[in-house]
Amino acid sequence: MEFDLTPLLTSFTLVFLAELGDKTQLCTIMLSSRSSVISVFSGAMVAFFLVDGLSALLGGELLGFIPKNVIGLTAGLIFILFGLISLLRKEGETAFNKTEASFFKTFSLVSLMELGDKTQMASILLAVQFRNPLMVLIGVMLAFSLITGIGVILGSKILKFVGDKYLKIVTSIIFIVFGFNLIFDALSA
Repeated sequence: MEFDLTPLLTSFTLVFLAELGDKTQLCTIMLSSRSSVISVFSGAMVAFFLVDGLSALLGGELLGFIPKNVIGLTAGLIFILFGLISLLRKEGETAFNKTEASFFKTFSLVSLMELGDKTQMASILLAVQFRNPLMVLIGVMLAFSLITGIGVILGSKILKFVGDKYLKIVTSIIFIVFGFNLIFDALSA
């Protein structure tokens, strides 16, 4: 039996390069600058596995159930909502403890951002092309692990250089801008 690493290496390289500096990586950087690094990393990885990983394994069947513009509008509104809540919330106010809130926030945002994203499409196409969804899944998840790890490390270091008040304002504005961008993209599709 021949062991071919081409699907793993190709999917790893493609997803790593596609996600480097992508909105999902920026989102994990922003979230980890104000939240638990472990909960942001784990929330993102669960979302990546459910959206991109299962897409690779199932060949895109999940994507066909929900129209892309509905996903974009929903994601945009959630981003704007999180940005406004973060901007208007007083320090210490939260419905969950810090770890739970950052895990669920990260999971929700990353899941919505990945639905219909280029890396989800790439995962599906690579799984079909190589006819080896398991190796594609491993490559995709390794790439997401590395890129997310880089993002949360960068995000956790930002607090040392930027005051908490300014970081709150900047991250809130970035989330709101992402939200409007997602809504605009959904409406123009």
